[in-house]
Amino acid sequence: MLSLLYTYPVKAAKNNDNENAQQLHRAKLSDVQKAIAEQESNIFDTNKQRSSLEQQLKNDDLAIAKVTKAINKIELDLRNTQQEINKLAAEKTQLTIAKQKQETLLAQQLRSAYTTGQHDYLKLLLNQDQSEKIQRTISYYQYLNQARIKEIDKFKVIIEQLSNVTIEHQNQIEHLNQLKVEQLQQDAEFRASKNQRKTTLQQLSNQLLSSQQQLNKLKAEENNLNQALNKLAAILQAEIDLTGLSKLKRKLSWPVKGNILHSFGTNKQGYLKWKGVLIGAPLSRQVQTIHNGTVIFSDWLKGYGLLTVIDHGSGYMSLYAHNQTLLKSVGDRVETGEPIALVGQSGGLDQSGLYFEIRHRGKVLNPKLWCK
Repeated sequence: MLSLLYTYPVKAAKNNDNENAQQLHRAKLSDVQKAIAEQESNIFDTNKQRSSLEQQLKNDDLAIAKVTKAINKIELDLRNTQQEINKLAAEKTQLTIAKQKQETLLAQQLRSAYTTGQHDYLKLLLNQDQSEKIQRTISYYQYLNQARIKEIDKFKVIIEQLSNVTIEHQNQIEHLNQLKVEQLQQDAEFRASKNQRKTTLQQLSNQLLSSQQQLNKLKAEENNLNQALNKLAAILQAEIDLTGLSKLKRKLSWPVKGNILHSFGTNKQGYLKWKGVLIGAPLSRQVQTIHNGTVIFSDWLKGYGLLTVIDHGSGYMSLYAHNQTLLKSVGDRVETGEPIALVGQSGGLDQSGLYFEIRHRGKVLNPKLWCK
């Protein structure tokens, strides 16, 4: 009995220690679970915020593209209008000279008619002594009169043409002034869109990504591009007049003049390699297609910004990414060297340039082996 009294407190103490340990363990586990839940919540919020910012970046890029395209059209209209104004001014000068010549000629004819006017026309008709001379004089008067009427008709036509050209010239000048006003408005909108994009990029850069996160992001963007191209390849209707690029190795021109910032096959991030080349070039420089073909994609794509993809036939495609604006739409036929876009930095590129790829049946090719 005495031994039981000594044994019981010892067992009770051990049970209490185990219970305390379990409670402590449960408390620690609860803290860990809370920390995990909080971290997951932070990751979710960060991803949600980043996704929202990436959507905002897309909107910013599209806004810049829209304004740039409008500015590009206005500049073309300005050039055409100025050429028309110069043409009309030259035509106006020629018509003015012609008008002065007609005025001089008519003045000479009037002086000639006045000089010969001393022969009274009625006297000549009544004088029967010199009938042959009278007939010749009458014929001469008729000839002068017909010539004068003809020159007067020409003069009227010149006056009317001069009036029409003057009116058209003035209309073109007014149109030119209106285009300049629109250009100023578009420039202001362009600056506002650029400032908004700069703010969005700054917010994105503030959300620092780990190397693994950056790798996952790039991998997801690359997969997104591959999926888009695979879908395009599946629905693509081959055209008999597109012969591909197989015979054009080292004969193609580069799509834009600039320095190669990243070469094909070099390290991009982790195990990822560059599938094309990144060419540094100033904003708004024209991007030209390397060969004739059909535009099969012309839109914004995450990680690549404003992207144009051209089908050249026989499974060959060329890609042009990070543009400021796209000048062609899906279905447009393009010829070799035709402008298809303007250089930009859409899709989050930190400097202006063009990302360029060539693919054959989905396999990436080194552009340096194709472009001279």
